[in-house]
Amino acid sequence: MSGNINLLSDTLAAAKAEDRAALIAYLPAGFPTVDGGIEAIKAAFDGGADVVEVGLPHSDPVLDGPVIQTADDIALRGGVRIADVMRTVREAHAATGKPVLVMTYWNPIDRYGVERFTAELAEAGGAGCILPDLPVQEAALWREHAQKHGLATVFVVAPSSRDARLAEITAAGSGFVYAASLMGVTGTRESVGAQAEDLVTRTRATRSDLPVCVGLGVSDAAQAAEVAAFADGVIVGSAFVKRMLDAPDDASGVDAVRALAADLAKGVRRGA
Repeated sequence: MSGNINLLSDTLAAAKAEDRAALIAYLPAGFPTVDGGIEAIKAAFDGGADVVEVGLPHSDPVLDGPVIQTADDIALRGGVRIADVMRTVREAHAATGKPVLVMTYWNPIDRYGVERFTAELAEAGGAGCILPDLPVQEAALWREHAQKHGLATVFVVAPSSRDARLAEITAAGSGFVYAASLMGVTGTRESVGAQAEDLVTRTRATRSDLPVCVGLGVSDAAQAAEVAAFADGVIVGSAFVKRMLDAPDDASGVDAVRALAADLAKGVRRGA
């Protein structure tokens, strides 16, 4: 079974055809439990997310702030494994028919085996991978196997990325480009701001036709609308995880995810 990169591309194109940004939600696998995580992802889609990124919990998450680190810690203490991540992708995609990616650091894939990981992700119906710490120049093996299995390779660009580097990344990537709105770790912020808009402009100037989606800092509909005015997609993670951490029980957490997705979905439409 080939992967779902086409489903991802079609979903982003459909949002563009509606003259709006896509809403991309991030939730870690295994949080609060494997079953609970699957229910939360379904709720995000139900609320209005177009795409979901499933985080592969890692003990040394360099890009993730305290909220996601807390969720990862809960998942790891619960014994989450790569098999659980694949199951999460499979069940979330099967239930919704929507594109599901995995966001992971390189080390777990390297240890698991690139061929095994890509084959299993494609078989689960996954659309691809976001690889925040894999340098483009070291990505040939991954890209070869991802392409073979029809998976997107999403690289992360940052405000510090120079124009030549942006061109290299957009040429090598597929699916979309993940533009980190600012230097630093994930987390909700008061303002997402001008740095992100400048980064989107510079990334598009590479003449790539890949959509540019902005993450790091968006937590409410107003910020989603602000980013949606200049980006192809708005990525939200910590705000969803925080709602679940703050909920009195798992069912309330799932309801809170659905409600936030609905609010953000209005925001990306307002920002059109």
